[in-house]
Amino acid sequence: MTVDIPALSRQPLWRRVLAEFLGTALLVTVVVGSGIAAEQLSTDTGLQLLENSIATALGLGVLILLLAPVSEAHFNPVVSLADFALGRRDRSGLTAPALGVYVFAQVTGAICGAILANAMFATSTSLSTTDRATLATFLAEIVATAGLVLLVIGLSRTGRSDPVIATAIGAYIGAAYWFTSSTSFANPAVTVGRIFTDTFAGIAPASAMPFIAAQLVGGLVGATIGVALFTRSESRIPQA
Repeated sequence: MTVDIPALSRQPLWRRVLAEFLGTALLVTVVVGSGIAAEQLSTDTGLQLLENSIATALGLGVLILLLAPVSEAHFNPVVSLADFALGRRDRSGLTAPALGVYVFAQVTGAICGAILANAMFATSTSLSTTDRATLATFLAEIVATAGLVLLVIGLSRTGRSDPVIATAIGAYIGAAYWFTSSTSFANPAVTVGRIFTDTFAGIAPASAMPFIAAQLVGGLVGATIGVALFTRSESRIPQA
């Protein structure tokens, strides 16, 4: 995606942060809410995962299209960190203070999104008891996050349009639900948010930290490969 940097820079930080809060909150609402609905409507685990993954892929694409013009729709601390790190040389990325505020908005938004989904389905908000952390899921989160960051960098540096970006990222997350054993959280903020729902999409607090560690490693791997493959740097990291 070719981003008009001067136009983006005119967006007040409060507006960009609000977009990140709202987008991440709604993303987690989609993930958790569709998971609860899938549990209520279906008894087969595979069908539940299919319903959850389709809703997430479609919802993410819509949110990207809606909020990318405001904040670039990161909705993900790993993507924001990549934006900060890769944009430091030409000062096109997030500043350190903006990065901190983005991450805070994303994490708090994710928690609020889980609480909202619970409330809509009359489900009490409580910490998840679903243990997910294993060596296999640790590797899966590295792969899922590396692929996401690589996709984001590749789309950004080849000047893809917003609809293409939204479709590609939504499709990747939908597919990664199935080809990773972790069901592709690939997002530290979403991981934290999913702690606050003891439902189909939840993750126990003890499993969250290994997932987040794997996501940070995956982000570094994806960024390294992306920089090596895509040399153009006219545009900034897009949304994910």
